[in-house]
Amino acid sequence: MNRPLFTQSPTNLAELSVSELSGSIKRTVETAFDHVRVRGEISGYRGPHSSGHAYFSLKDDRARIDAVIWKGSFSKLRFRPEEGMEVIATGKVTTFPGSSKYQIVIETLEPAGAGALMALIEERKRKLGAEGLFDPAAKQLLPFMPKVIGVVTSPTGAVIRDILHRITDRFPVHVIVWPVKVQGEGSGDEVANAIRGFNALGPAGPVQRPDVLIVARGGGSLEDLWSFNDEAVVRAAAGSDIPLISAVGHETDWTLIDYAADVRAPTPTGAAEMAVPVKAELEAQLAGLGARLSDCASRQMDNRRQGLRALMRALPSLDQLLALPRRRFDEASTGLGRGLERTAIVKRRSLERATAGLRLDLLTARLAERRRHIGEQLLRKDRCLERHMLRERGRIAKAEASLATLPSRLANQIRQERMHLTSLMRHADSSVGNAMGRRLAAVAAQDRVLQSLSYKNVLKRGYAVIRDDGDQPLTRAEAVAQGSAISIEFADGRVAAVAGETSDAPVAPGSAPQSSVVPKKRQAKPQEGLAAPKQGTLF
Repeated sequence: MNRPLFTQSPTNLAELSVSELSGSIKRTVETAFDHVRVRGEISGYRGPHSSGHAYFSLKDDRARIDAVIWKGSFSKLRFRPEEGMEVIATGKVTTFPGSSKYQIVIETLEPAGAGALMALIEERKRKLGAEGLFDPAAKQLLPFMPKVIGVVTSPTGAVIRDILHRITDRFPVHVIVWPVKVQGEGSGDEVANAIRGFNALGPAGPVQRPDVLIVARGGGSLEDLWSFNDEAVVRAAAGSDIPLISAVGHETDWTLIDYAADVRAPTPTGAAEMAVPVKAELEAQLAGLGARLSDCASRQMDNRRQGLRALMRALPSLDQLLALPRRRFDEASTGLGRGLERTAIVKRRSLERATAGLRLDLLTARLAERRRHIGEQLLRKDRCLERHMLRERGRIAKAEASLATLPSRLANQIRQERMHLTSLMRHADSSVGNAMGRRLAAVAAQDRVLQSLSYKNVLKRGYAVIRDDGDQPLTRAEAVAQGSAISIEFADGRVAAVAGETSDAPVAPGSAPQSSVVPKKRQAKPQEGLAAPKQGTLF
């Protein structure tokens, strides 16, 4: 059985296309909000577009709306809008069907003061500046040719690709990327932790310590860049021991990290250009300097060679220089033989005078005396050594005798200490028992006194305690007002009652008194000279 592919809708609603529905919404919104005045803070303003229109947002602490100023209205404005300025905008609300968004088309714009976020930034800037975090004297110089560059940015954005591409083109070096969030909750703490983490790296660790840091992020509105106004990020940047380049946003974007960083770059690409030089330019400069050095060396050698030749022409010849030394040498060689003969004769006479006083018997007697002296010294040393050995043997014997009796002395001392300890334990037990007995007797005596003074023992003998509605005891009959609520405490519990009139009728023995509830009456003042009325019964 064939079934139809489409069935009719069970409703009578007319079908609308997306364009028709969007157009209807647009007409409804424009009709309902054709002229409105909105107060808010300008956000995301980047100046007029190339077409002359200006696109930005108006926001407060809870909501945000897109805004546009057409070219004709923008040229008629009395002042130019700025980022963070609080304004009052007059215009109409319309929708953009292409993306299902609504926006306000501004016709006139009036300033209303600085926005809350800009005021907060200015206050934080003054506070941190007073602490010296923005002091220009504390700025560090960037290294001319770093070996390692640390980059703190998002690993998925176009910023890191631009930085790596620019560094590769200019001077390829090792780049370490610390991935962080650059927008949203917790992004400020991640950036601050990344800066402190790079500074905590050691020179000999598994990860090389960067020579320069780049904190980068693309452009955005004031809210998008708010993480880089965080106080933790500013303090981490100011306290960095590694030179730091701030490259947050575009050239017109300013955040507090730009004031705390050592160098502020207009864009992330500009930060990469500041961090490294151009390798090709350095090579060309080096080649030029090498060529200049070679030319200078050649010219210097030529100049020195010419000067040497000029000096050589002024020098005398070799024969002229050696003529006088040769003559002195000849004269000295002629008198050398006679001088040697005279020196030999003089030395021989000196030797004969020295040997005249030397005789064999004197040398023999002196040697015999030295031997006898040495023998006596050896004999005395041997006697001293024997006496020392005897003394040491006596000391060793005494020590051995003392060691033999040491165990018995130690056993006697231990036995005496054990007996003394046992006696002390017996005395301690008896003292503790006596003290505990005395304490228990004292506690029992105090308890007996307490029980004898307690009012509950009196209640057991048939008495009662009467209390008012504030649970305070009543001791006099005049303190009880007629009709007031009271409570009566017996030995076995409490009962509630109401004070009534005085009754002089006697109560029959064994019969229970009747309690009566009496409304309050105005008490007449007792006249002077008359006796006061008696207290009424409670039952």
